[in-house]
Amino acid sequence: MAKTGKKKKKLEIVHLVCEETGDYNYTLRRKTGGEKLKLKKYSPRVRKHTIHVEKKK
Repeated sequence: MAKTGKKKKKLEIVHLVCEETGDYNYTLRRKTGGEKLKLKKYSPRVRKHTIHVEKKK
């Protein structure tokens, strides 16, 4: 069968950085473009949930 010609969006690897400590705690693969992520995730150093911001390495 022939391919349909749909282009796949490239995935990029982004890191989630804790705003309080500056640690790179999480990595995600997401589609390119869009707004920067800002999520509330667990930070093991301070042992509580903090705001994590997307940063490309």
